[in-house]
Formats: sequence, C-alpha cells, structure tokens
Amino acid sequence: NPQAKLVFTISLLLGTTIAISSNHWIMAWTGLEINTLAILPLISKSHHPRAIEAATKYFLVQAAASTLILFSSMTNAWSTGQWDITQMSDPTSCLILTSAIAMKLGLVPFHFWFPEVLQGSPLTTGLLLSTIMKFPPITMLFMTSHSLNPALLTTMAILSTALGGWMGLNQTQTRKIMAYSSISHLGWMAAIIVYDPKLTLLNFYLYTLMTATVFLTLNSIKVLKLSTLMTAWTKTPMLNTMLLLALLSLAGLPPLTGFLPKWLIIQELTKQDMALTATILSLLSLLSLFFYLRLAYCATITLPPHTTNHMKQWHTNKPTNTSIAVLMTLSTMLLPISPMISSII
Repeated sequence: NPQAKLVFTISLLLGTTIAISSNHWIMAWTGLEINTLAILPLISKSHHPRAIEAATKYFLVQAAASTLILFSSMTNAWSTGQWDITQMSDPTSCLILTSAIAMKLGLVPFHFWFPEVLQGSPLTTGLLLSTIMKFPPITMLFMTSHSLNPALLTTMAILSTALGGWMGLNQTQTRKIMAYSSISHLGWMAAIIVYDPKLTLLNFYLYTLMTATVFLTLNSIKVLKLSTLMTAWTKTPMLNTMLLLALLSLAGLPPLTGFLPKWLIIQELTKQDMALTATILSLLSLLSLFFYLRLAYCATITLPPHTTNHMKQWHTNKPTNTSIAVLMTLSTMLLPISPMISSII
C-alpha cells in the first residue's frame, strides 16, 4: 500500500529530525519512539515468520533501550535538576545512558539482536536499520560525549571490532555479513567519540555512504546469500566489478574512501597516547577484511574454472540506477579530497 509506505517514511524522517534536533530528554525519547514504531511495519511487511520474529525482537530491544534512556535522564534530573541533554553530569546516569545507546546501536555486549533482525528484514529495510536508525543514538552520544566514561567506551569499541570481525567470518548470508560489518564499524566510532566527536560523525557519514552503496547494489542484483552472488557476475558484470571496490572501501583499504576515517581515527588515538588501542583496532580490522575479501571474491573472481553448481543468470541490459552510480563513485573516490573534508569538520 503506497499510502502506508508514505506514512511510515514520513514518520521515520520526523522521528529522526525530532531526536537529533531536541535539547530536552523527553523530546529526544519521543523521536526515538516514533522511529521504532515507523520501522516495525517495514520489517514485518513480508508476513514471513522470520520477519515477524525480527520485528518482535527489534521492538523488545528498542523498548528496553528507550526505558533505560528515560531512566538515566530521570536519575540525572533528580541529582542535578537538569533535563538538558548536554548537561548529563551524574556518573551513574552516564553509565546507564551508555548502555542504553549501545543497546540501540547494537554495540557489544548488546549486539545479539542486530544480525537476527537484519536477516529477517528485506534489503531496503536492512539499509534503513544500518544507517538512518543509528543516526539519532549516535547524535545523542555526540551531545553527551564530554561526560561519557572513556574506559567503558574503549572496552566496548575493542570488543565490537573483535566480535564484529570474528562472527562475520563463517557467515554465508549477505545481510548477516553486513550486520557484523556494521558492529565492527561502530566499534571504531565508539573508540573516538570521547576524544574527537566530530570525527565520529564523519566516520558515520562515510560508513552510511559505503553501506548504502553495498545494500543498493545487492538489492539491484537480488542477492541474499553467497551462493547466489557467485552466479550474479553474468547478470551485470560492471556493477559487480564496482561492488568489489565498494567492499574493499568498506574494509578500509587505501586509496579508497573507507581508508580516510580509519586513518584519522588512528592518528587521533596516537595523539591521545592510545597507540596500543589504535594497534589493537588496526589488527582486529584484518578480521573484517577477510570476510569483505570473501564477498569480493564471490562477486567477481569466481570465473571458470571455478565453476559452481548453480545456473548462470542472464545478462541484463537494464541501466544501473543513477543513485547507485553516484554512491559508488563517492564511496571509492573521496580520499584525494580528504584535506578539504578535514577542514570542514
């Protein structure tokens, strides 16, 4: 139903706008709730049991996280008399808030729901869950970054990068791989949020750009698992070649766009005398690189004599969507203008 879809899309945009532009905790909470309620029908629209299960899991986790956000803001208001988001000064409230936002985002140790929910959703809804739905919680972390606990966030960051890479290694479903990729990227963002919040936002924008490219490409070639991806190169060879570059960019290899946030984060961590953390994060990102390379291999390098038992797909002459072309260009070629991007942030 197009009218229902329009209502849900407008509600998503409205909820995100309210959450990111509010200074009062109750308004931010309202925005998050509107967001959650708007995405639920989009997750469960196929009426498949797995989709219903995913919607139920998503609702329960988000409801618990919203309750914790309300609880942390109330305890902060109780001790300081302030409802302003930027005036979060009570240490206990900060710890509860960090846990609540970690739950909203899917940071380790609150990550279990995210791969399951993404696996039960269509690719387009998966894209929304991985990008737009993470923007309001990241904004709240940004606004409260000066009062957060650095040790807790660094621990969460290292664990997220480790588990995001580790658990993605043996996956065969593209949506689960993208979920673990998201958890790994969020680890990098959590590591730097206390020291350079603007860099976290830059990382999030570039991550959104690259994830949108990969999701839209997979949606365009109708790929949900690796065995289908192996036979998709005959359908749109050029798009698959560009998918290889987008995946390598997501892995953070130079000279592609994805290298920029990792480079800046390692530089900032080193400035903060956290060379050990930077080294651990860099080494753990090799785990993610492995499954990106596996995806890239399945997308483009499984040519004869590496035959598969599946039928090859017909070549299509349908032109590639313009938005995919623009996003693909941005997600592979922004590194040369990094000085300009750095000066803007």
